[in-house]
Amino acid sequence: MKRLLQAALLAAVNTAVLAAPSPGTRLSFVACPIIRDTRSVPCWLSEYEGQLYYLTIQSDVSAPVQPPMLGHQVLVEGVVSDAAPICGGVVLSEVNLSVMPERDANCNTLLPADERYVIDFNPRPPGPSSGRLAFGGQARAGGVEPDRPRRQAAPPSGEQMIDIHFDFDRGVSFRHPSDLSGVLARARQVDARQARVIGHRGAHRLSNGTLLRESENIAQRRADEIASLLAGAGLTIPIQKEVRDTVDEADGFEDWRSRRVTVVLTP
Repeated sequence: MKRLLQAALLAAVNTAVLAAPSPGTRLSFVACPIIRDTRSVPCWLSEYEGQLYYLTIQSDVSAPVQPPMLGHQVLVEGVVSDAAPICGGVVLSEVNLSVMPERDANCNTLLPADERYVIDFNPRPPGPSSGRLAFGGQARAGGVEPDRPRRQAAPPSGEQMIDIHFDFDRGVSFRHPSDLSGVLARARQVDARQARVIGHRGAHRLSNGTLLRESENIAQRRADEIASLLAGAGLTIPIQKEVRDTVDEADGFEDWRSRRVTVVLTP
């Protein structure tokens, strides 16, 4: 019986790409992630309303889209693309993934490698990175572009506002050190004399109309964590913490931006 169920699931996943929404359709849903093995690097998928979607590949902390994890549902936000399917799934552009905090034992599907699906844009070979991050260049749909010379930007001046974004109902994670480094660098550039760390509580509107609200204490937790980490990293100016617990009505358009801490640097 178990083998029959596994075969049925595999067949359903392999035939899910049938009638995707038209390109440009914005989607937002919560579902279990699915990981599919390939000869080069695993890819992550998820199914919504009978349609299979490609999310991202397995990579490291430098990836512009952090992969989900088994054992948790994932909040998916993205726009249906007209790109060719990847790993058997419709490609989403402008994709943002947020691992939901609650454990879900049903989210444990791992599919074997299928010769039809090949990942030919893996940024680095499999195995340990040896200190090399996968995404040294600029990410693009389905791969990564090499670094290109950039025009020297004018140095920042005046008051600076920097947003640091978070997964749904979560605080600081392993992907935030680069954000904190950016705040420290900006503070030095403008010779900041004080900082305000403003924690926000977010909300999210799913495609089916469901409204998700973060927990009431999440804004305080984020402000406390960011302020503490900045001070511990060497930001010696006075840091004032503020909390915005009110939740605006989400509309399903880039709602991930509401899950944030805003750091205001004043020279």
